[in-house]
Amino acid sequence: AVLARCATLDALVHNAALFEYDNPESFTYALLERHLRANTAAPIVLAQALHERLRARNAAPGAGVLINLLDQKLWNPNPDYLSYTLSKAALQSASTLLAQALAPQVRTVGIAPGLTLPGPQMRDGEHFALLHALSPLHQSSTPDEVADAVVFALHNRPLTGTTLLVDRGQHLQRF
Repeated sequence: AVLARCATLDALVHNAALFEYDNPESFTYALLERHLRANTAAPIVLAQALHERLRARNAAPGAGVLINLLDQKLWNPNPDYLSYTLSKAALQSASTLLAQALAPQVRTVGIAPGLTLPGPQMRDGEHFALLHALSPLHQSSTPDEVADAVVFALHNRPLTGTTLLVDRGQHLQRF
């Protein structure tokens, strides 16, 4: 549908994600599979389509950009949201592999925000504010800062095969 509406497609930002709580005690194959389908497989299939589109029009090197939203949890792991975290770790590896495989037409960049919006397990704003205050810079990323990082990655043609941590140092702090 997007290709039918757009004359050209040069970038894909994969921000959609499944984010359901589990931990080692509540883990199931079914929940991991749902997370992998949404958070890892979908971006790969969409990257294939972007690459195919760029190759078909003989696009210049680096003309396409794939941006995968990751999570600072990959640098600061803890066992909550186990299936989500595993699927984002797989997406981080896929981002590296896609940067190699889809070059030279497509650049691939990961963006890893910190705690940006309250999760489903955070029912009170005080807990969310406390976690922000524990970050080294006493706040975590905001939606606007994550969007700014995406725009930066879109326009910085030398970036590929790397991840930008946009978390005000949250990945340095154990929660």
